[in-house]
Amino acid sequence: MSNRNIRLRFAPSPTGPLHIGGVRTALYNYLFARKNGGKLILRIEDTDQARFVEGAENYINEDFAWCGIEFDESIEKGGGFGPYKQSERKHLYKDFADKLIESGNAYYAFDTADELNSMRLAYEVGKKTFVYNAVERKHLNNSLNISEKETAGRIKNGDAFVVRFKMPENEVVVMNDLIRGRVEVNTSVLDDKILFKSDGMPTYHLANIVDDHLMQISHVIRGEEWLPSLPLHVLLYDAFGWEKPGFAHLPLLLKPDGNGKLSKRDGDRLGFPVFPMQWTDPKTGETSRGYREDGYFPEAFINMLALLGWNPGDERELFSMDALIEAFSIERVGKSGSKFDLEKAKWFNHQYLIKKNNDELADLLMPTVIKNGILVEKEQLADAISLVKERATFVNDLWDQLDFFFKRPQQYDAKAVKKRWKANSFDLMTELKGILANIAGFEAQNIEAVVKQWIEENEYGMGAVMNAFRLLIVGALKGPHLFDIISRIGQEETLERIDQGLHELGRKE
Repeated sequence: MSNRNIRLRFAPSPTGPLHIGGVRTALYNYLFARKNGGKLILRIEDTDQARFVEGAENYINEDFAWCGIEFDESIEKGGGFGPYKQSERKHLYKDFADKLIESGNAYYAFDTADELNSMRLAYEVGKKTFVYNAVERKHLNNSLNISEKETAGRIKNGDAFVVRFKMPENEVVVMNDLIRGRVEVNTSVLDDKILFKSDGMPTYHLANIVDDHLMQISHVIRGEEWLPSLPLHVLLYDAFGWEKPGFAHLPLLLKPDGNGKLSKRDGDRLGFPVFPMQWTDPKTGETSRGYREDGYFPEAFINMLALLGWNPGDERELFSMDALIEAFSIERVGKSGSKFDLEKAKWFNHQYLIKKNNDELADLLMPTVIKNGILVEKEQLADAISLVKERATFVNDLWDQLDFFFKRPQQYDAKAVKKRWKANSFDLMTELKGILANIAGFEAQNIEAVVKQWIEENEYGMGAVMNAFRLLIVGALKGPHLFDIISRIGQEETLERIDQGLHELGRKE
């Protein structure tokens, strides 16, 4: 590569929600650009109007805002290389298609859809596959086989046509991929791709190369599915006489079992989202889950994605965005596909949850608390969170882990009662109530010392006492250190919960 400025782009099509594989591609572009002091451009490739989906472009922008992936140039931010929407660049592409024809690297093809279908059917009868390539083009309906005058006349008459790339015959195209190294392909296995149509719209291949050149893109980091297009794109750069960018093709995101590319159907089947945010299809009304709505933190989502295909070369797993930028290297992106692991995704979210400030978590949980009809001070909620957050994966899990701090048991876990409420539990808890009622300082450490002394002096079983006690206070065998709980709910509430539990559970016959 020359001393060009580092410029990368992510160029999604607004044909639906952005798959997490697309987000990962954007992320790697972002990390590479930031690591190397370059710029990242968001370009919307909306030339496929037949597949355009209303709302998809806004969804893409909201995705990146939530994820924390920032672009230096885009439709919203502007820049010196716009427009950043392909449909607004439509006027540019015909001139470049014409240049390819003039240089002998492309030609007009007038074959109709019916003619091509007939060819395909005829080949199928002979158990062959029809490919519009260097061999077949010699006897098909194109400008290579008719005069310039006839070609011009047909175009002037309004005959439908396409411009096809004239693939060299039996040449070896040598390419370098920043991840996969040297790649060689013989042109005999490639077809003459369509570059431009008579309706004035380019295909992806032409528009993509022209836009990348005009926007001075220095590196193209994209998904593995574009690797088969690399020879054509390299040949197009050569045909125009332009300097080629560095190419890197990322490995696929695979199903959890490793058998094939991860899809929305896999998420639906196995119960996890494959989109960063919830998406509702405007045509069908079908709603697909999103990581944001499922309770994932954007930092955890990004951290998880970064390690699906890249590794830092050491044992680290937790990275802030700044740390990812510093550590990222395209050379450490693997060639093999990476299996999605739902449990690992949850693990990342858990790690970020326990690192978060308790006050911040209290702010996030407060709407749930209010929804459950509980009025509580933020400081009290934050204090309770500090005791239980190690047990939670998502913010919404916290309420199930701490609701008993703010409300009495509405019922008692049947399995726990059957297993832990013994014949002597009623008498033990009645006696314990008397002990607790006479404790002057109701702090956790003091309560624990008094209760343990009582247990030891009477040679009661610690488990028999504490399990029955937890049932009466919490309603189940869950929660943090029991003395931490009762010190916070207070002496009066503790005694009332014991009374309630004794009344509800009674003596076990």
